[in-house]
Amino acid sequence: MQISKAEFKCSSKRISQVPKDNLPDIAFIGRSNVGKSSLINLLTGRQGLAKVSGTPGKTRLINHFRINDSWYLVDLPGYGYARTSKLQRGEFSRIITDYVLRCEKLHYLFVLVDIRLEPQRIDLRFIEMLGQNGVPFGIIFTKIDKLSKTQREKSIERFRKALAEQWEELPPMLVSSSEQGLGRDEILDFIDSCLKV
Repeated sequence: MQISKAEFKCSSKRISQVPKDNLPDIAFIGRSNVGKSSLINLLTGRQGLAKVSGTPGKTRLINHFRINDSWYLVDLPGYGYARTSKLQRGEFSRIITDYVLRCEKLHYLFVLVDIRLEPQRIDLRFIEMLGQNGVPFGIIFTKIDKLSKTQREKSIERFRKALAEQWEELPPMLVSSSEQGLGRDEILDFIDSCLKV
């Protein structure tokens, strides 16, 4: 897939505010500071499209970007960042769960995972919730340039093992590095195939 047009459409505080057209949503979510904005900019080829911040947890709204006038790339708030107040964290999780579980436009969800970390309980819990609710999703491991090929494979295998304790069939898994531009074509091809289903 080639992205020839990518433009910011709107930010929403609740799912009643998301675009009302029939274009499908391909959404991205992950723990704060996982590299979501950088990946979105890499995929769209537009450096300033999603705002990259040195402060984790900056995305607090559901951000829709209209791609090629045929689908939306959706930037969801990060989860699990401790520096926000409990009340705000509750709001984030409500925004996230409302969108993920109730938004009819959601066609596919990518959960971003930092490849350098041991499997995090919060990621595993979020993925478990997706499985329980039948939400179609895949996993993108970010920041793969920070590890050697062997370390990468070990890290992905650890994650597979952690998931295999609860899952019979594992979700699709892709890898990316925004710094080196790795994984862009594979992820866009995967999105292309999702949109055809």
